[in-house]
Parts: sequence; C-alpha cells; structure tokens
Amino acid sequence: MTRFSQFAAGLAFAVAASLSAPANAVDPTDLIDYRKHVMKSLGAQAAALNMTLQGKAPAESFAIHAETLALVASTALMAFEPKAEGGDAKPEVWAKYADFSKRMKEFAAGTAELAKVAKAGGVAAAQPMIQGALTCKGCHDVYRVKK
Repeated sequence: MTRFSQFAAGLAFAVAASLSAPANAVDPTDLIDYRKHVMKSLGAQAAALNMTLQGKAPAESFAIHAETLALVASTALMAFEPKAEGGDAKPEVWAKYADFSKRMKEFAAGTAELAKVAKAGGVAAAQPMIQGALTCKGCHDVYRVKK
C-alpha cells in the first residue's frame, strides 16, 4: 500500500467515523471550523499544483497533489450539509442549495478526472484540464463572503 493509499484510507475512515456521530450534537462553530479546514485543504492542494507547474516543486508530485485535491473535493459538499450559517459562506449556500450542490459535485467530478489523467499521463496530459477543473472562483463569486 502506497503512502497516498494509506493516507486516503485513513482519511476515509475518519470521514466515515465522523458520519456516525449525530450532526445535531455538533456545535455550529465546530461545523464552520471544519468547513474552513476542508476549503483550506482544497486551496493548499491547488497552490501545490501551481507550484509544480511553475517548477517550484517537484513535477513528479503533481499527480499526488491532483489525487489529494480530488479526494478532498469529494468530501467538500458534506462539510456544508449541516446547515451552519456563518464563516465565509453566504446564506445563499442554503437558499440556493440545489445550485450550490450541483456546482460542488461538478467540481469533485472535474478534479477526479484531472487526477485520473495526471496519474496516467503526468503533468503534460493534465495541464490543459486544470482551468476547467478548478472552478473555484465561479462558486466563490456567488456563495462566499468577499474578503
């Protein structure tokens, strides 16, 4: 089992274990903090991908960061399912949840495809897909409080 596989298995276990706890027993502040951590993880992996493209980090790490990004993206929507208004999320997240959910699912699918292509073909094959997969700004413009 590779280190990434071990990490992914551990993360999946942690997510599954957290789902068994009743969501209504969690303090809304904790839910907002959790959501912020998930979103920061997405940002960190996107930044790491960018560093590999700029030659500031090892190119062979590109596929690992793409896979990690896809894994976190696959869990990101769950961070918004308990309605915990506040943080950087606008109330529109829940008022327009069908659209928000659709966008998050498309983001997860796009990053999964990016990771698949990066694993099979490396940076050269995946680089043209990055802009289409990292659709963060479109969602942030509508659903995130401007800083």
